[in-house]
Amino acid sequence: MHDDDTPRDGRKPLRSQAWFGRQDKMGFYYRSFLKNSGQPHDRFEGRPVIGICNTWSELNPCNQHFRALAEHVRWGVLDAGGYPLEFPVSSLGEVTMRPTAMLFRNLAAMDVEEAIRAHPLDGIVLLMGCDKTTPALLMGAASADLPTIGVSGGPQLRGVYRGQLIGSGTNIISMSEQLRAGEVTLRDFHEAEAGMNRSAGSCMTMGTASTMASMVEALGVSLPENAAIPAADARRSLLARLSGRRIVEMVNEDLTLSKILTRQAFENAIRTLAAIGGSTNAVVHLLAIAGRIGIDLTLDDFDRLGRDVHCLVDLMPSGRFLMEDFYYAGGLPVVLRELSERGLLHKDAPTVNGRPVGENVQSAACYNREVITPYEAPFKAEAGIAILTGNLAPNGAVIKPSAASPELMNHTGRAVVFESVEAMHRAVSDEDLDIDASCVMVLKHCGPKGYPGMAEVGNMPIPQKLLRQGVRDMVRISDARMSGTAYGTVVLHVAPEATAGGPLAFVQNGDLITLDVAARSLHLHVDEAELARRREAWVPPVPHAERGYAKLYIDHVLQADRGADLDFLVGRTGSPVPRDNH
Repeated sequence: MHDDDTPRDGRKPLRSQAWFGRQDKMGFYYRSFLKNSGQPHDRFEGRPVIGICNTWSELNPCNQHFRALAEHVRWGVLDAGGYPLEFPVSSLGEVTMRPTAMLFRNLAAMDVEEAIRAHPLDGIVLLMGCDKTTPALLMGAASADLPTIGVSGGPQLRGVYRGQLIGSGTNIISMSEQLRAGEVTLRDFHEAEAGMNRSAGSCMTMGTASTMASMVEALGVSLPENAAIPAADARRSLLARLSGRRIVEMVNEDLTLSKILTRQAFENAIRTLAAIGGSTNAVVHLLAIAGRIGIDLTLDDFDRLGRDVHCLVDLMPSGRFLMEDFYYAGGLPVVLRELSERGLLHKDAPTVNGRPVGENVQSAACYNREVITPYEAPFKAEAGIAILTGNLAPNGAVIKPSAASPELMNHTGRAVVFESVEAMHRAVSDEDLDIDASCVMVLKHCGPKGYPGMAEVGNMPIPQKLLRQGVRDMVRISDARMSGTAYGTVVLHVAPEATAGGPLAFVQNGDLITLDVAARSLHLHVDEAELARRREAWVPPVPHAERGYAKLYIDHVLQADRGADLDFLVGRTGSPVPRDNH
């Protein structure tokens, strides 16, 4: 038997032995209560203890299959001689949580970090799927910095409606606009609703969930193919079991998360984000994860590294296909190989399987070039996330060119301003609203502090009277986010936000605004003297919360350009062994 000071064949002592390797009162205490589940004594004799961090919840339908997925991880840990212990953390369901799951991302990250540090764990398997569970778990694990491997839950099967592919989120938006325009009936709407989400799993479009699963793989935190295997495919269960085996080896190798999440890893993720036409939400999440692990990542990095990268994946919301098609075509390894062969990937970046990313993808084969196009004949050229600056967004804003209308990428229009999301929803149904297709819709007070939580309301609905005229896109600007499944010429994450006194707060109806994506510019045509006068007259809004976590969040949340983390959570503490509890 090993105590906490005895090396294991020259390897680093197991952290868990500070609990289980003691032959005193506290050793008796820690071991005996776990034996009430029938654990044999040899479980405590120097086996790596692996925490299975599970975000299963009936309140989160995207993660409803995680109980079964956790069992496959458990068998893998046992195969490799480890001791698995599953534990729950907050599960952030994008579908049901109000005001927005993003409000609680940082709270869940705290839950993960503190649960890891407080318990006798040597390595961690993160079970994550629905949008905010992935960044929350990665953020918390990064701050704790133990050997860690990610297992995503996988996308749902393809949605099908009257013989046509439909995608979660993307076709919700398009069909709701058709319903408002009188182009489909309520019966049609309900029929599509029943055919969209046909299995367990997260959105099967290249929304935020699938984007973040792709980021996990591009960062090297998961085994290859993690991003795209459908939730209902047996190969997802196999990947979970292999991940359970691998985490035991990672503990023995002392392969901690900080050794994976290097600067090179984040640069690989940024270029991958461009190549897959990924969600704008990945920007704010990658910034937050980098802040936890100590990498100085900025918005400039996204533009510098991603702006010239071609979009290779023809998936909704930017294209036609869905994640199931992406997997059958070869999945993310094909995209990574395309980038690698053109010098756009750090091939030597380490990954959790112990091999560099370049070696992992060197033999990746594409089986459908309609879904994953060659780099020389891309789906969309130079269509990575664009970072805009200017007097309307001094600290930056984002737009997704692959999902925008080319004719609106350089546009000047008259501002139609909404001071709240409620005012916007009332106005878009008002037949007397003074607006035409050339106008720029501006929404305020939906940023991190203002909503609070920076909700996905930035893709404002087209006013009803314009829908009837056939208008399907307009320039829209806000300090909000939008769903990764959404589309349109939508400028998001304007920083500083309006509630924090950013220039967005001072925009008025009739002001001219110019969006010039090629120049990376977002300009308000109001002179500095007038802006100063408006700033002087401005009355800051009253905070939305007076107590509890929401108040803590409002008081400490950083702006979008810094990842919207809480200021006191940036950085990592690691996992020192705490004092005894008795």
